[in-house]
Amino acid sequence: MRTHDPHRLAEERSLALHRRVAREIERDETIVPRAAKRIEAWRARGALHGEYAERWLRLLGGPRSELLRALVDETEAGRALRQSSPFSFVVPPRDRWRLWRQTRTRLESGTR
Repeated sequence: MRTHDPHRLAEERSLALHRRVAREIERDETIVPRAAKRIEAWRARGALHGEYAERWLRLLGGPRSELLRALVDETEAGRALRQSSPFSFVVPPRDRWRLWRQTRTRLESGTR
């Protein structure tokens, strides 16, 4: 078993989750408005930095292709944005844990 960087593991798990979210968004048109409501509520409570709230709201209100691209963006900006993701409701906990286990197994085996 290979050792791995816990930060890389967290990022790979986040990417796996958001890849799944992107697929779900393509199938379910109710996800984006629900996510926008979450961002608005977080912003109203001061629970989300304004810069991230504005970025999410622009993405959620803009072209779907830009949102889908941002969800899986592997740059520093993409990683930062995913840390305040409004999509936790999209993937059920059991499926999320399965994704996380698969990601860990993939990293430990050295496959991409």
